[in-house]
Amino acid sequence: MTDLTALSPALLAPTAKAPSLGTMGASEAAKRAEIDRTAKKFEASFLNIMMQQMFDGVQTAAPFGGGPGEEMFKSFMTDAMANKMVQAGGIGLASTVSREMLKLQGLK
Repeated sequence: MTDLTALSPALLAPTAKAPSLGTMGASEAAKRAEIDRTAKKFEASFLNIMMQQMFDGVQTAAPFGGGPGEEMFKSFMTDAMANKMVQAGGIGLASTVSREMLKLQGLK
């Protein structure tokens, strides 16, 4: 087990200083929450498209695959997988997009 007291205080300090709820107004908090939701939706859409490409051409053997509904349900599966990946932390795209959106809004 690592002894955390031996680590440099600079390593333990957070890298980004997010304002606390007490220092920001309700409208700013609402903007930040909306930006976070939008960035997560963007990451889920990106992952969905990537997974659709990954599964393109994959055929499932009978009795579990085939038929006209396979492609439709495959899109539902990739969408659900993408959303679960974002809920589990994603690939880091949402945090980058969120940070840039906050800069554009002047909220840093």
